Formats: sequence, structure tokens, C-alpha cells
Amino acid sequence: MAIPTGDIVATPDGRDLVITRSLGLPIEEVWARLTDPHLTSGWYGTWEGDAGAGNTIRVQMRFEEGEPWSSMRIDDCTPPIRLGLSSTDQIGLWRLEVTLLDVGAATELRLVQHLTSEYQLAEIPQIGPGWEYYADMFVAACTHTERPDFADYYPSMSGYYQQRAS
Repeated sequence: MAIPTGDIVATPDGRDLVITRSLGLPIEEVWARLTDPHLTSGWYGTWEGDAGAGNTIRVQMRFEEGEPWSSMRIDDCTPPIRLGLSSTDQIGLWRLEVTLLDVGAATELRLVQHLTSEYQLAEIPQIGPGWEYYADMFVAACTHTERPDFADYYPSMSGYYQQRAS
């Protein structure tokens, strides 16, 4: 069973879901795993389009039922430290941000989902475990270790995230 590590943090604009991981790898290697479409396929899904802030790419969520495609706007791309993405669907706006910090012998990854609606906050018992899973999928891809099983994240982490959102 995976252990939840994320938190819900109050911000001037609302709340953020924040999940961090530490990888014993150089920041450039972690950045490549985060942004290269051939490498992202091992933990999230591939993407196509022109990289760069202001551009829209198509992303395939390889580990979701039906492996759906969606459009994502690149809001910020500052190699090798920050990637900001947003997407709009029938539920509303989804804003994600990943920052990397070189801490010497390791790179710290900080994944943030800006909770932009009451719906997202209400869905945090499902959203939180999902991002924990993807964060650990990323670590597994970077370290060439076994991929986690989503059943170890959901529904067992739901109560933890429900408490954090209250």
C-alpha cells in the first residue's frame, strides 16, 4: 500500500494540491523525463505538437481507461526548472505546475495542481490519489524500477485527502 504524502495548501487564489518527490538524479535528466515525449510515455503518456510557452499540445494519457487524448496549453516552460500546463474540459479549467530544484546530489520535484473550482476541491479524494500515483510512476520511470499499481492508491488514500481538503 502506498503512503500519501501530498498536502492541500491555502494560497491567495484558493488552494493547491502539492506533492513532492526527491530523485537522486541530475536536474537535466529529470527535466528530460518530464518533457521529452518519448520519455513521458513511460509514466504518463506521449504528446505531440510544438513545445514552448503559449503553444497547445495534444497529450495521450496512456495509463487511463481508453488512453484518451486531450489538449494542453503550455503556460510556462523554463528549462530545466518549471513547466506550467493548463487544460479545459467539461468540468472546467485544470492548471498544473511542476518545478524542479537542484539540491546537490538530488533533484526535488514539486507537482502542484491549482484547485481552480469547488468541484475540484470536492473531487480531491479522487484527484489526490491520482497525482500520487503519477508522481510515483514518474519516479519509477526515472529510476527504472517497477511501476506502481493504481489499486494501491485509490480508494485507500481517499480519506487522507478528504481530511486535507476539510
